[in-house]
Amino acid sequence: MEIRHVEFQDKVGWYLLDRHLSEAGFEEKVKNKQGYVLLNEGRIVGVLRYNLFWDNTPFCTLLFIDEKHREQGLGRLLMDRWESDMKSQDYGMLMTSTQVDEESQHFYRKLGYKDCGGFVVDVPGYEQPMEMIMIKAV
Repeated sequence: MEIRHVEFQDKVGWYLLDRHLSEAGFEEKVKNKQGYVLLNEGRIVGVLRYNLFWDNTPFCTLLFIDEKHREQGLGRLLMDRWESDMKSQDYGMLMTSTQVDEESQHFYRKLGYKDCGGFVVDVPGYEQPMEMIMIKAV
């Protein structure tokens, strides 16, 4: 397994796992080194991307592992790498979020994240269950 920052040549493999990021967004992730790929025998099997919330707090906006590779600790590997990189850049707090009806909240809690609030999106056409915000000190 190899984890590295996403590169332009990863575009096809990235979009097999992340169908929510615009093309311009992908280019920004590459340029700003705000995305990671997890490779197994040269094939992308996991992705992680983040932004800076308030322009100063790393916020993991997507962690996705290919279904065939789940339950093997690979999500934890990606998160460990991201957290380590953020700590080495002197960030003291990290954020992520998940919908309250998703199982990933339990995964994040196992990694030390704690619930700190949430919001409900009820705009017609964009409705979703409550989004739970989670934080962790590093």
